[in-house]
Amino acid sequence: MLSVLALTSVVLLGIASQCTAISVYTNWEKHALLGSDVRLSCSFFSWHWTSSEVTFSWSYRADGAKESIAIFHYTNGAPYIATKGPFKDRLDFVGNPNRRDGSIMIRNVDFNDNGTFSCDAKNPPDIMGHPSNVRLLVFEKVPVQAGVITGAIIGVVLGVLILVVAIYYLMRFLVARRVFSLSMRHGKKGKGKEGSQQRQAGPSK
Repeated sequence: MLSVLALTSVVLLGIASQCTAISVYTNWEKHALLGSDVRLSCSFFSWHWTSSEVTFSWSYRADGAKESIAIFHYTNGAPYIATKGPFKDRLDFVGNPNRRDGSIMIRNVDFNDNGTFSCDAKNPPDIMGHPSNVRLLVFEKVPVQAGVITGAIIGVVLGVLILVVAIYYLMRFLVARRVFSLSMRHGKKGKGKEGSQQRQAGPSK
């Protein structure tokens, strides 16, 4: 019994040593205009070279839905797009598996496309990992993100501060120049008076 357990442990360790982790990456959130085309990016990190058996799988869960549906699968060098479902005739594979890119394009998005898209990738022997999720939000007008507003406010404040500092140093320069000019004039006048006084106080014949 112990020998069987030991053999099983050795086999499991051997399998685990050949199968390592893979990390899948997508955006956290994607905004799109109503009726536009949106690219959903998916890539992965793996310690091994890109395998000819690399696979990508996309699934979709609509807002309010409990179950996800498979919408795309790439395997054996060929893409397979679901022939049924909300993205029939609207989904294209735009990735490059050789560059570890499993991106898809959703065309003519509408409000019903709002939901969570999940991408999973396998690069044998790296097959252990978790899918990455990206949430799609469709708007009539893409909202301005808070970071953009904050950046604009900071830019305006910095611009005002730079302008104030520039005006301050310009005023200091003009005042210093004016003082120097007045001092030069007074110096010339003082020398002229001393010369006239010396001429007047000179010996008379």
